[in-house]
Amino acid sequence: MSPPSSKPPEGYLGADARIGSGPAPAMVEAGYALEVADGPLLHPGLNLADLAHVLALAEGGTLALADRDRLLGALVELCAIDAADFDFDVRYGDAYNSRERYLEERIGHSAGWLAAGRPRREAGRIAFRIALRGRILSLTEGVARFAAALIEVAERHNGTIMADYTYLQVAQPATFGHYLLSFVYPALRDGARLQESFVWVNRSPGGAGGVAGSRFPLDRSRLAERLGFDGVIEHTRDAMWQTDGLVSLLGAASVAATNASRFAEDLEIYTSSEFGLMSIGDEVCRASVLIPQKRNPYALSVIRGGAGTLIGRAAGLMATQRTPSARTDNLLYAYGEVCGAIDMTTRVIDLAAAVAASLEPNERAMMSAARERFATATDLAEAICQATGLDYRSSYRVVGRAVADAMEKGLGSGAVDAASIARAAEEVLGEPLEVAPEVITDALDPAAAIVSRTATGSAAPEPMKEMIEDCRRRAEDLAEWSTGRREATTNAEQLLIERVKRLLGR
Repeated sequence: MSPPSSKPPEGYLGADARIGSGPAPAMVEAGYALEVADGPLLHPGLNLADLAHVLALAEGGTLALADRDRLLGALVELCAIDAADFDFDVRYGDAYNSRERYLEERIGHSAGWLAAGRPRREAGRIAFRIALRGRILSLTEGVARFAAALIEVAERHNGTIMADYTYLQVAQPATFGHYLLSFVYPALRDGARLQESFVWVNRSPGGAGGVAGSRFPLDRSRLAERLGFDGVIEHTRDAMWQTDGLVSLLGAASVAATNASRFAEDLEIYTSSEFGLMSIGDEVCRASVLIPQKRNPYALSVIRGGAGTLIGRAAGLMATQRTPSARTDNLLYAYGEVCGAIDMTTRVIDLAAAVAASLEPNERAMMSAARERFATATDLAEAICQATGLDYRSSYRVVGRAVADAMEKGLGSGAVDAASIARAAEEVLGEPLEVAPEVITDALDPAAAIVSRTATGSAAPEPMKEMIEDCRRRAEDLAEWSTGRREATTNAEQLLIERVKRLLGR
C-alpha cells in the first residue's frame, strides 16, 4: 500500500471536476486508508461484479465489441492477480478507484465504460455480499459441526445419570446426554438464523444505479443470476443503502457465540476440581507456567472472550447504522468489521466443537451427586402426593422438612425414610403421614426417577432417543444445505469467468 499523500499520482483520470485539490493527508489516513484496507477482502467480488456488468452493458447494446473485449481482457488479467499482490493505493481513495486506475493504464478510455449506469458503491455492495455469503456458509457449517459433536457425545452417554444444576445447586436427576442436548437445540436455532441471513445477503443490488436506476438497459435479473444471487433487491434505492440485514447477521453470529460461551462457562465450573463432574481433552487445555498442578481450560477462555468481543462488535455495528438514509458512514466501517466478526465467530464455534468432541464425564461423581445431594427430593414429593392424596404443596413442605433435618445432621438422601417423613409431617402438618417404604425408596432412586418422566423432551430413554434422532437429522440437513449453497454460488462464479474467457477465445 502506498504512503499517504495529498496529491493523486500523475495521470490519474478519476478526479472529480468539482474537486480542485488532492485530499488532505488526514483524510487519506483516516478515511481512504480505512477503505483501501478492505480492498483485499472485496477484490474477488469486485472482479465478478465488473465482469458481469460489462457483459450486461454489451448485451444491452451499450458497449461496442472492441471496448467490450478490451475491458474483459483487462479484467481477466485483474482476476489473475492475488488480492494480496494488488497495489491498492490510498491516494486514489477506495479499492474501486485503485482498480479503475489499473484499467486506465492498460486500456485507456475504454475503462471509462465500466462506470456506465453504475456508481462505484454498487460494485462495492455486490463484492461485500459475495464476501459475506461464503463466510456465512462457513459459519453455518461450523454450527452444524458443533451440534453434531454434542449429539455424538449425548448419544454415547444417553444413560449416564447426572444431577442437573440450577444456580449451581443440585436440582433434579437427568442424564449427561439430556444436559448436552440443551446446547444442541440453541445451535440448531443459530443455524436457522444464519440461513435467514444468507437469504438476505444473497440478493443482488446489481443494476440499481445510483438510487433510481439508469438509462442504460441493464437486465438486473440476468446480472443476479450470473453472480450466483437468488434474485434482485427490488427497490433500487433500498438496494444501494439497506443495512438492517447486516445487523441481523451480526446479531445471529453474536448469539451463536454467546450460546457456545454458555456451554464453555458451564464446563469451566463442572470440569474444575471443586465439582469434578467431567473433563475436556488435553488438546484444548494449557499448562500453567508457574503452578505445576494446574491444567488450565484455555479453550474455554478463548470462547468466552470471543463471545464478549462479538457482542461489542454487534453493538458497534448497530450504532454506525443509526444514520439518515443514503449515507456512506454506515458502510464505511462495515465491510471489514462484519466480515472479520463472522470469521471470528467461525473460529469460536469450531473451537467449541473441538471441546465438545473431547468431553468425558466422571460417571461416579455424577451418580454420587444425584444420589447424595437430594436430587430426587421433587420426585419424592410427587410420589407422596400420588400415593397418599396429600396435595402437592403440603407434600413439598413435608419433604422439605425431612431433607433439611438430614442436611443439618450432615446426612445424605439415604437418611430420608418413612420414619423421617412421618416426623416431618407431624411438624409441618400437625398430624402423622404414613408412606410405604417402597414408595420412598423408589422415588429416591435417580434411575427410576428418570424412567418415570416420559413427557416429550424429558430425560427418559424414549424421549431422548427421539430427540437425538431429530437433532442429528436437523444437523445433517444444515450441513447439506450449506454444502449445496456453496456449490451453487461457486459454480456460478466459475461459470461467469469461463464465459468471459470463451468470449475472448481463451
